[in-house]
Amino acid sequence: MSQKAKEDRYQAHDYYNVDALLSDEHKMARDAVRDWVKKEVSPIIEDYANRHECPVYLMKGLGEIGAFGPSLPAKYGGGGMDETAYGIIMQELERGDSGIRSMASVQGSLVMYPIYRYGSEEQRMKYLPKLATGELIGCFGLTEPNHGSDPGSMETRVVDDGDAYILNGAKMWITNSPVADIAVVWARREDGRIIGVIVEKGMEGFSAPEIHGKWSLRASVTGELVFDNVRVPKENVLPEALGLKAPLSCLSKARYGIAWGALGAAMDCYDSALRYSQERIQFGKPIGQFQLTQKKLAEMITDITKAQLLVWRLGALADAGKASAAQISMAKRDVVDMALRIAREARQIHGGMGITGEYPIMRHMMNLESVVTYEGTHDIHLLITGMDITGFNAFK
Repeated sequence: MSQKAKEDRYQAHDYYNVDALLSDEHKMARDAVRDWVKKEVSPIIEDYANRHECPVYLMKGLGEIGAFGPSLPAKYGGGGMDETAYGIIMQELERGDSGIRSMASVQGSLVMYPIYRYGSEEQRMKYLPKLATGELIGCFGLTEPNHGSDPGSMETRVVDDGDAYILNGAKMWITNSPVADIAVVWARREDGRIIGVIVEKGMEGFSAPEIHGKWSLRASVTGELVFDNVRVPKENVLPEALGLKAPLSCLSKARYGIAWGALGAAMDCYDSALRYSQERIQFGKPIGQFQLTQKKLAEMITDITKAQLLVWRLGALADAGKASAAQISMAKRDVVDMALRIAREARQIHGGMGITGEYPIMRHMMNLESVVTYEGTHDIHLLITGMDITGFNAFK
């Protein structure tokens, strides 16, 4: 890898002075994470993505900068900050790489949050402080091989066996699973109700094979969860989680972070494209002087500005406890869609260099092809918005 690829020259762009809407705490959190990404992620991420390997060692660093559960109470190792701060942190992490943000999103929103929201006090004290520091790594098991967008049809089952449940089934496309110490798993009880259980590494019959051959999120580790008569003590059941509403609430928390995160990827692509347009000389002048290049860049910064205002308002609603699942769906879908468009336009501005690891464009573009699908696909989020505005359920 060339020295140029290791140099992170990123500068944030804020055309409408959205910074004025942020508190000093928000800016401090953002700057701390941005500095960490420049120092720890940018120099190594292209190499790890090329090798299809996850820099798991970064989990400890993510814990040190408060990226795990930043909006959860400090009593449990969280940051005690608001939801806007959580979003800003996700934005800066995904500016570095979607896979790194995915690792943090899963740990905070899909593992720590359900334990905090639906777990017992004993479970909170046992798991959350160690998850917050990265001493423990967690994953979230909802998606199955045969059931992605339709989790209500899950086939994973638990059968009552006195002081434990016997767990059988499989989960698919699980971020962190091969390296996770615990898994928050959703399964159907004999009465048909869905419950959440905490499965620990080492439990007999539990395995988490890695998924290989990904062309996207190559610096994030993804796998399966396989349960073959796993005996899960009832003390590991989340006592307040009953029904599909519980895991869906966790997904809303994660989708919120994704909306902010995808904006970070878009901003990185735009920043690289703008700088390249000012430095690349063709026909005797910088390509940024050509009208068609200016059109691309002007549309990029316009879309980014609209997304900055969208997620800021969503954050304000979330801070007030008023952000609906449908509003979060709209933001997740629209910002990811926008980020994909910007990545593709940025690739064109970079010309042939845009497909190389000298620049982050192709890596972001490939990553975003996963982000547009996970935590609810583009089409599913459109239907969620459609149901919210019409009152008609297109899923039935």
